[in-house]
Amino acid sequence: PPVVGFLLTGILAGPFGFGLVSSVHEIEALAEIGVVLLLFTIGAEFSLKKLLEIRSFVLVGGAIQVVFTSLAVCLISIVFGRPFPEAVVLGFLICLSSTALVLKILQDRAEIDSSYGRITFSVLIFQDIAIVPMMLLIPLLADSGSVERESAFYVIGKAIGLISVVFILSRWIVPKVLTAVVKTKSQELFLLSVVVICFLVALITQTAGLSLALGALLAGLVISESEYSHQALGNVIPFQQLFTTLFFVSVGMLLDLQFLVHNFIPILIGTLLVILVKVMMAAPAGLALGFSLKASLLSALSLAQVGEFSFVLAKVGINNKILSGELY
Repeated sequence: PPVVGFLLTGILAGPFGFGLVSSVHEIEALAEIGVVLLLFTIGAEFSLKKLLEIRSFVLVGGAIQVVFTSLAVCLISIVFGRPFPEAVVLGFLICLSSTALVLKILQDRAEIDSSYGRITFSVLIFQDIAIVPMMLLIPLLADSGSVERESAFYVIGKAIGLISVVFILSRWIVPKVLTAVVKTKSQELFLLSVVVICFLVALITQTAGLSLALGALLAGLVISESEYSHQALGNVIPFQQLFTTLFFVSVGMLLDLQFLVHNFIPILIGTLLVILVKVMMAAPAGLALGFSLKASLLSALSLAQVGEFSFVLAKVGINNKILSGELY
């Protein structure tokens, strides 16, 4: 997959490779735009009608995979002596898979409508939805010993307020704005309007103390309810692909090759453990939905990697001082 090439490019060009790029912070700023656009496009592609068609697959299969994997990773982390907040965040990070990567492979193999393809697609949708409560929960874990009930209610209140804002925007404001823009017959104005909506909602969530990426996902959902959602998506995807490329390149730049060499055995064991745990915890999702063992195992193998949103959540974990730089 091209993502491997992007990561290798970052490793070679970064400060731990040939040192062609030393100002990683500037690259990370561009990469954050990539994450915003990536989440925006996923939100725009997300259809409530599509969800209703496969709701049992999404709710049952997705919940089994996410909950089982998170609990397994959390318990294993605690056994290895990690603090409880850190163990929970690690469970969140590892339970997620790469929506973009997996769906591209399924499409290339023309297997998205196969038995295991439907299971995989359903679980990926649930994972994308689960990112929202995960982002809300991580700050609450920062001081787990002293979290007051008011702070929990405050976060829930902000979440309800944001959902209300998104509902109002998607039902009454954004469709009228886009209709007015379309009447101008200006492609440039339409693109600018979509980008402004994306970053405006993202800015609102950041101002409310929540994640910029969460806002982008909500902005995508706002656009998805408009009759011009496909046109908006078509305009944004080229930019999303460009900036998402920078995101993966910047992740590659973070890899310290000396650290990798000095910790090769623990990293190798950790990688194999992640794959094994994810396969074992994801296979029951297909079985619970009545699919064959073969389809369930194929789906579990498809979900056995860790996704790009794990890097987004990891950043939230670092910002809240739950994850250390070494662990990251």
